[in-house]
Amino acid sequence: MEGVFSIVIGVFFAVAVYLLMSRQLVRVLLGIAILGNAVNLLIFTSGRLLREVPPIIPEALQVPDETIANPLPQALILTAIVISFSFFAFLLVLAFRAYQELGTDDTSEMRVAEPTGETSPPQGY
Repeated sequence: MEGVFSIVIGVFFAVAVYLLMSRQLVRVLLGIAILGNAVNLLIFTSGRLLREVPPIIPEALQVPDETIANPLPQALILTAIVISFSFFAFLLVLAFRAYQELGTDDTSEMRVAEPTGETSPPQGY
């Protein structure tokens, strides 16, 4: 099962990097969202995918008597989901305002800070 998740994580990372290299802001935002999901799956998979009992220790014991689930990856994923959702919402509003002001979502046309009469810097290698 972890092998399947490893392949899915690799595909998510590849798709995210491909979308992040795009010139349209909407694709870049989708790439950021997919990258966040890939990182969450990576953390989840690194915490092992076993069906174990919740990490609750009975009152009579000092340590658990059976194998329990590791709560740390679960807590990290919950925190990362909240942070990535708020970051995505902020970037979505930022991209919408940039589209309203500039009238385009193409990043190569969003060069308002550069002077108009001069030659533009190199766009690639």
